[in-house]
Amino acid sequence: MLVTLRRLVFYVVVIIQVGCQSANEPINPGPDQLQSVLISGEGVVELAYVPSEGFSYLDENGELTGVTIELFRDFIRFVNSEYDVNIEIRYNPIESFSDFYEYVKGSEPGVFGVANVTITEERKEELGFSPPYMTNIATLITHSDIEPADDMNQLPNRFEGLDALAFEGTLHEVRLREINSRWVPDAEIHFAHSNREIIERTAEGNRYFAYVDIYNYWRAVEQGISVTRHPAGDEASEEFGMIYPLQSDWSDLLNEFFESQDGYINSDRYRDHMITHLGEELAELLLGQR
Repeated sequence: MLVTLRRLVFYVVVIIQVGCQSANEPINPGPDQLQSVLISGEGVVELAYVPSEGFSYLDENGELTGVTIELFRDFIRFVNSEYDVNIEIRYNPIESFSDFYEYVKGSEPGVFGVANVTITEERKEELGFSPPYMTNIATLITHSDIEPADDMNQLPNRFEGLDALAFEGTLHEVRLREINSRWVPDAEIHFAHSNREIIERTAEGNRYFAYVDIYNYWRAVEQGISVTRHPAGDEASEEFGMIYPLQSDWSDLLNEFFESQDGYINSDRYRDHMITHLGEELAELLLGQR
């Protein structure tokens, strides 16, 4: 009944908007707006993403896949099926998180973004967010030669002589600046442009401390990379969401999708995506944070 009512509301809104246009005024031809898709029965949406192992990456066959890529594809399949339309996806990889964020923020309706963006009240003033699809653990790391810290009071001694390495424009940068201010005041802030770069530079020697999402650390350890986790710095308080421009007319459909299947992120399909792309042990750890 809820889905039926929402569908009715969508079509009523479209009819009203079209009826308000003059006979000589063309209907908005942009296929990426929901209004246009419902009228024409087809359209194109754009998915911007920051490449990330496990979430948005090229597999061994060069095919784009990952947890968030498949999540978005499931959303479009849901819309195509429920509303009898044909929507195609155009993919737009953007290496820099800050460039990605600004791009989606300034885009037209029909553009979406996935880059494991943390949902915050401040960001909600600039972007629309889907319901959360994952709870993250932010992990403080250094080279593996440094003894793990299980208390923040150990950081001044353990991190002496190290600088901070931040992914610019992320909440990890904010966390590192707080550590810099409170615990390691002599540290300088350096910047990297990807999680992979942070892992690689941190593993080169005793030069940096950094924050990464736990799945980046987990993957690095699996690959034998010389980084270690400092449990004192763990933070499991942030949730990730898909983003879209504030003026987008797709938000109700996103909410409807997440409510489908008795809660999409509780579905077997979503669980399978997590296990397939992250591995069972890491998937279970992250799924257990919900």
